[in-house]
Amino acid sequence: MDIDDPKDVVRRGYDALARHYEESYATETKYRPWLDTLQQRIPATATVLDLGCGSGLPVARVLSAAGHRVTGVDISGEQIRRAREFVPEAEFRQADATALEFPAAAFDAVVSLYALIHIPLDEQPPLLARIATWLRPGGWLLGTTGHSAWTGTDDNWLGGGATMWWS
Repeated sequence: MDIDDPKDVVRRGYDALARHYEESYATETKYRPWLDTLQQRIPATATVLDLGCGSGLPVARVLSAAGHRVTGVDISGEQIRRAREFVPEAEFRQADATALEFPAAAFDAVVSLYALIHIPLDEQPPLLARIATWLRPGGWLLGTTGHSAWTGTDDNWLGGGATMWWS
């Protein structure tokens, strides 16, 4: 693997700091208002893709507990291992989001919180276009993006000694 490949930097960073990330960002409760609003808009037993699912907290756990069928995808093998432990009722796979293939209209919702910002800028619009095809008519995308254009790294992300990359 190319040590300068941005996706590899992201994978290695999350592999190294999976636990530290959860502790730093209170991931168990942080996004509850967004998830509550989403659940008001999707069917009672919706099919949801959690793109950049991390450890499954909170998105996959909250939505699975509410009866939704959740598929989580993350580039980090360590995060996927943890997600399978924390949310055994959901399905998880390790993959690069930009290489995913799903049938058209496969999901009632796609959730991607703080994941698009780890994908090279030129790959974000094609991914968003593919996400649109994965959504059923009337489906919802709940996502976050950066508030300004910037690409770079932090060589001591979260004070944990790992490098992280954003775009």
